[in-house]
Amino acid sequence: MLIIMTGVSGSGKTTIGRMLAEKLDRQFIDADDLHSEDAVNKMKNGIALTDDDRLPWLKTIRTIISKMLDGNINAIIACSALKKSYRQILRGDNDNVLFVFLKGDFDLVEKRLAQRKGHFMPASLLAGQFADLEEPADALVLDISQTPAEIARFIIDKLEL
Repeated sequence: MLIIMTGVSGSGKTTIGRMLAEKLDRQFIDADDLHSEDAVNKMKNGIALTDDDRLPWLKTIRTIISKMLDGNINAIIACSALKKSYRQILRGDNDNVLFVFLKGDFDLVEKRLAQRKGHFMPASLLAGQFADLEEPADALVLDISQTPAEIARFIIDKLEL
């Protein structure tokens, strides 16, 4: 099974995803590492990505997911996947892809982004992410006001991993 941690930037996808991967002895992939240099530069300069900008990135992630599923490799992937259409690309027609949506309010996430160092995503793009967000109906939804350890434990317990 592949678990895709979704949510806006600063929701804890990478932190919780890494924690889960370590606890479950699974591979971890941060989809942010797969963005093109052009996409990263746009975001660094406060320019939001368009659907066209994101499509090659999503296809790259989908290719990785397909290879992992074909190889029976269990993994955790951190990927914003803000829109339903993005999640459809990532999942394809495979039921072995599960989404975990990390949900939080704007003020909490903005505060987290302000404290984060060394990431290309500026807090100035957060409002656009919330505007683009289509909350998934087919995901495990978790409130990010809990600690990452509590959230990871809940995921493990809920999914019986």
